[in-house]
Amino acid sequence: MKRIESVKNEQIKNWKKLQSKKGRDKAGKFIVEGFHLVEEAMKANLVMEAILITDDMEIPQKWTDSRQPLIMVTKQVLKELTETPTPQGVIAILKKPSLPDKMATTGQWLLIDRVQDPGNVGTMIRTAEACGMTGVVLGDGCADLYNSKVIRGTQGALFHLPIIQGTLLKMIQEVKAANMPVFGTAIHGALEYTSIQVPKSFALIVGNEGEGVAKELLNECQENVYIPILGQSQSLNVAVASGILMYYFKSS
Repeated sequence: MKRIESVKNEQIKNWKKLQSKKGRDKAGKFIVEGFHLVEEAMKANLVMEAILITDDMEIPQKWTDSRQPLIMVTKQVLKELTETPTPQGVIAILKKPSLPDKMATTGQWLLIDRVQDPGNVGTMIRTAEACGMTGVVLGDGCADLYNSKVIRGTQGALFHLPIIQGTLLKMIQEVKAANMPVFGTAIHGALEYTSIQVPKSFALIVGNEGEGVAKELLNECQENVYIPILGQSQSLNVAVASGILMYYFKSS
């Protein structure tokens, strides 16, 4: 089994570039950290360039049986490539999978407009997969899908759910032309979410932490909805609000 002991190793230097969006885009690769995420990537049959594991970690038998590309590294080398304070001792270098470029005109879709906090984006993808949504669309201005915090927030859900990246306005207009209803989220000029009749297929748009959904997108919606605030808070966290709406829309 190959072993790398130096942070100055050329492969390690190249993989370290994957910590930036520019580096990930250029190489077409990304990093996942921890046993759970590595195994979820395996379940999804993603192409693995390498699995790096420290000397003190026990290698699962199924990894050796399936002939995964394992490399032993020192803790110092692994830490060079991780972004968590206390890494689990294993990471994988994965090739980016091919993503769909268009929404289906049936099903239930979550559209995310300019949500910049990677933790929020990851949580919304995880919740969308958990409640059985058809897919997620990340609009321009969202946190990068392969940001390490987004990946950790998804807990592997990004490997099991269609995720599209692109311009929301164009996609909304395309699905509207195919008679798919589109619902926005807004504070003003909106209906309480429990008062609407939810169709079997729909697209639901949630927006930026500070500004909400862009006005040009809200203007395209069949209806805009809001969640009433019963306490003194002015608003809900976008990931929490998304979860409430997705589960309601799916169960209606």
